Amino acid sequence: MAPGERILIVENDPDIADLIGRQALKPMGYQTFVAETAGDAIRIAAQNPPDLILTSINLPGLSGKDLLAALNSQNIKSPSIVIAAKGQEADAIQAFRLGAIDVLFWPLRDAEVVAIVERALRQTQESRERQKLDRQLKTTHDELQRRLRDMTTIMGVAKAVTSVGDQRQLFDRILESAAQLSDADMCWLTLREDKSNAFMLRAQRGLPDSWAKKMNQPLDDGISSLVALSAESLFINGAPLQKFKIAALGKSAGVIPIKIKSEVIGLLIVVRKSDKEFLKDSQTMLGAMADYASIALVNARLFQALGQAAESARVGEKSRSSSLDTIRKSIRAEVEAGVYPLNLVLTEMPGALNVEQKKALEAVKESLIRLTRVSENTAPRR
Repeated sequence: MAPGERILIVENDPDIADLIGRQALKPMGYQTFVAETAGDAIRIAAQNPPDLILTSINLPGLSGKDLLAALNSQNIKSPSIVIAAKGQEADAIQAFRLGAIDVLFWPLRDAEVVAIVERALRQTQESRERQKLDRQLKTTHDELQRRLRDMTTIMGVAKAVTSVGDQRQLFDRILESAAQLSDADMCWLTLREDKSNAFMLRAQRGLPDSWAKKMNQPLDDGISSLVALSAESLFINGAPLQKFKIAALGKSAGVIPIKIKSEVIGLLIVVRKSDKEFLKDSQTMLGAMADYASIALVNARLFQALGQAAESARVGEKSRSSSLDTIRKSIRAEVEAGVYPLNLVLTEMPGALNVEQKKALEAVKESLIRLTRVSENTAPRR
């Protein structure tokens, strides 16, 4: 074991205390302290718990077993070894039940004392290492669980962007995820209006009524305008935040731009009531939320443009069809007007026709009839 560890010796026999402390342990580099009573030992251990306690079972007043019970009741975790005389095996067993990790049956040689102390300290160190490793494993497990939860949330939003048609519902989903990923107490989303260039409140989560009533109106929190100009995310907490209006809501805030290329079209804002800095992981996740909001807005614009194009095409087709119908009706009317006098002439009631005249009139009539058929064949099927 490494020297320098602190050992408290609780022994009212000065010869035994001297032999254990000065003669056996100090030469090995250990720091030793002596208490003659259980009361003194409790006071010393409570102020600065030692690395190891060696206590005699046979103390005046409170016994060594009483000392072990008192240390347990005050949650003092220093490992203890009891010093017993030959024939006190039953007391030693009781001491083990009270938490002792080993026993010294006196008298012992210096080397035996050192061996037992080193073994106890080694076991204690190994136990502490195991506890440390357990804590590290738990921390790692919790971190992996948190990352899994965050990735599940991100994937859920990614799926929603392509499957949820209601933009308001999608924005609510994005805000819910942003609040979860950043441990924010409130968040909201603003979009830039093309005519005024003002950023209007379009969705919110957790805002107080005095702010939430600004829905579909400009919302000035004091720092969003800076992000709109810089197009860069801003995270701020503590005293620097106090100069801005948003400080009325909390002590930590983040504003993330929603961009199409380099153009800021909206803002995602998150606020914590506590003065807790937004770590890099949270900032990255919030950036992803802003990206998904941007994708949703681009999709909405695309769908709107496609809808307008389809409507224009439908109106154009309807207009073209109407014009063709008018032309066909006009052709039919003109043909009918021309065929009637031809039929009358061909009856030869107005006068006899020679063969050439009759043949010419028949050819004109056939041409008019073909023109009618052509116009009818161009009509769209319904």
